[in-house]
Amino acid sequence: MNPNMNSIELSFEFFPPKTPEAVDKLRATRDQLMPLKPKFVSVTFGAGGSTQQGTLDTVVEMAKSGLEAAPHLSCIGSSKDDLRAILNEYRSHGIRHIVALRGDLPSGMGAVGELRYASELVSFIRAEFGNTFHIEVAAYPECHPQSRSPRHDLENFARKVKAGADSAITQYFFNADAYFHFVDDARKLGVDVPIVPGIMPITNYSQLMRFSEMCGAEVPRWVARRLEGFGDDRDAIRAFGLDVVTALCERLVAAGVPGLHFYTLNGSAATKSICERLGL
Repeated sequence: MNPNMNSIELSFEFFPPKTPEAVDKLRATRDQLMPLKPKFVSVTFGAGGSTQQGTLDTVVEMAKSGLEAAPHLSCIGSSKDDLRAILNEYRSHGIRHIVALRGDLPSGMGAVGELRYASELVSFIRAEFGNTFHIEVAAYPECHPQSRSPRHDLENFARKVKAGADSAITQYFFNADAYFHFVDDARKLGVDVPIVPGIMPITNYSQLMRFSEMCGAEVPRWVARRLEGFGDDRDAIRAFGLDVVTALCERLVAAGVPGLHFYTLNGSAATKSICERLGL
């Protein structure tokens, strides 16, 4: 086994369930992944904070089960008073970990909010709450889809860290070199916080391509063609996806990454299988 495996910290991302059946599924997923002893779990929200109550409910339940839970918090569409109230509520529930994001406006919503960028949100949290919260920010090894250039995107990332972020989680990727180059470039700008690679298990071809188009993640042509060639053979897609993502994780771990953050999509099977193959 790679000796680096012993020091790898795992974390998992969930989204707030919207139906009683989805609540039950997420609880089962949580219970199946807990033996992997994640450092924390993060919980997303909808555009403009549209699932804010669901995020709070999910985070509180995760915390009660013994997990460190980190809600995603967006500044887009929220006033400083809104943000202050949300953060105070999280604090009252013992939540001490935040994923601070710019976020996206839902369609038809015109108000951006008082804070326009994640760096401003990080500065606001530090000014209002000091070191109460551990703050995660997002990083984009293949460049944020709305950024003017890779350099501009890298400078934005450095700005978030210098505003007070403690660590970062990347958008998912399948090209390890993109991550390595991004980290090297960030270090040259003085960024010294852990940059944890985000990992997306491959279980569904059309879903993967749709997500990747939206977030600007590149699916290598050979991977996309192989997945496309499997057609409706879900077992073949999952088996191939397991091979591809496990190999990616092995390369990352061998290079000494600080952790692996899995985008679970509220399912446990693929994430659990990858971690078992890695010997975690």
